[in-house]
Amino acid sequence: MAISVEEELEGLSFPEAPRIIVKPPGPKSLELLNAQGEFETSSVVYPKAFRFAIDSARGATIRDVDGNYYIDWVAGIAVLNVGHNNPYVVQSVLEQLGRYWHWMSEVPSEVRVRFLRNLHSILPEGLKGRAKVIFGVTGADACETAVALARWVSGKPMIMAFEGAYHGIHQGIVTATAKTELQVYAGVPMVNIARVPYPYPYRCPLPAKDAEDCGNAILNYIEHLLSDPYSGIGQVGAIIVEPVQGEGGYIVPPRGFLKGLRDIADRHGVLLIVDEVQTGVGRTGKWWAVEHFGITPDIMCMSKAIGGGIPMSVVAYRADYDEKLPEMFHLGTYRANPLALAAGAATIEYIQSRNLLDRTLQLGEYARRTFEDMADRYPVIGNVRGLGFMIGVELVRDKSTKDPGAKLAGYVRRMLFENGVLMHTCGHFGNVLRFMAPLVLTRRHLDDGLRIFEEVIKGSMGYFGLLNHL
Repeated sequence: MAISVEEELEGLSFPEAPRIIVKPPGPKSLELLNAQGEFETSSVVYPKAFRFAIDSARGATIRDVDGNYYIDWVAGIAVLNVGHNNPYVVQSVLEQLGRYWHWMSEVPSEVRVRFLRNLHSILPEGLKGRAKVIFGVTGADACETAVALARWVSGKPMIMAFEGAYHGIHQGIVTATAKTELQVYAGVPMVNIARVPYPYPYRCPLPAKDAEDCGNAILNYIEHLLSDPYSGIGQVGAIIVEPVQGEGGYIVPPRGFLKGLRDIADRHGVLLIVDEVQTGVGRTGKWWAVEHFGITPDIMCMSKAIGGGIPMSVVAYRADYDEKLPEMFHLGTYRANPLALAAGAATIEYIQSRNLLDRTLQLGEYARRTFEDMADRYPVIGNVRGLGFMIGVELVRDKSTKDPGAKLAGYVRRMLFENGVLMHTCGHFGNVLRFMAPLVLTRRHLDDGLRIFEEVIKGSMGYFGLLNHL
């Protein structure tokens, strides 16, 4: 007898999760953490936030080397959309592994064409059937390639980027990323980048009475910069934008903002680059977040989940731009690795065959409403926003002043971890907990995680009170 999709997804994960038998980090994890610290740079981030060592992972769950089981709401930073060790993806990779796993990156193969056909079939309307693609390795690689492409095609050097943006830390694209210290580390001067506000309805950077008014105020400002010959902005070739900001705080723009941005770009002959590295491949309940807003980008950046957990990135762009590109426009030894192509093709097929997009919309709506209900009960939750399995829960010290609760968010992350739920932070002030679980998360594990989240929030009220006296 055939099993249902829900029964199949239930079998993907460890049924034991969440279960903590020894407070993390346990002795085996601590041994491996210390060994890593002996040999590796101290500038790593995640081992400081999640003090454990991984033994194995399945579906939306992880087991550490000490035998603890965790519900995974991180998914490798929105990478493992069809879960850890997905059998369909594993089989695809194993089959390719038995053939070959590396040669020159541009030579065709069956797995390459399989991936290309799958990818082109799910591109947004306007690009579907009208696009070419360039392969890369990382999300930063994709964004840097997109910017280089826009400058080459438009002949204009300036790129408009947003506050709160994260597009990677390669030495070119890091100038579009809004985190100042990353630019300092790279030693790259801030040239040919114009920074503008992103519509952050909870903390609108311009005077506004509501979310739509916030978006319109920013659109008016962008229009002014592009229209006024004395704005000092220079010749803008492209605008690069995240349709939902990721590292900036899981910020969903007002409904009409991206459409307005598309209209402004068209009026001024500016290319629109959409960074779907974190939002893509079903993360928001659509293949691409732009589909929620009804726009078509000129250039679109993809990575993270597009390779099923094996490093790969892709830039899709209007086919007419291809006529202007010279040979060797973009190079890289590891572009379109065959194993990543196999994993990526299987990821698309799995999402389609299990109807995970509709499921993600429905479960994501349920999760968002549950977080919103908690916000009504607990003063430390200032704002909840999101689409699908991309939900931000912003913590504050005071709802009236919106004073960011960064220390509180760190505390909640740690207590969730100690109770068997992995959830990470982001945001301008590091005070946003982000829900980015694999799309194969079961309803049972979602409910277990939400219950633990509420228990931790409730238990943090004493910590919250202590913070207010610091």
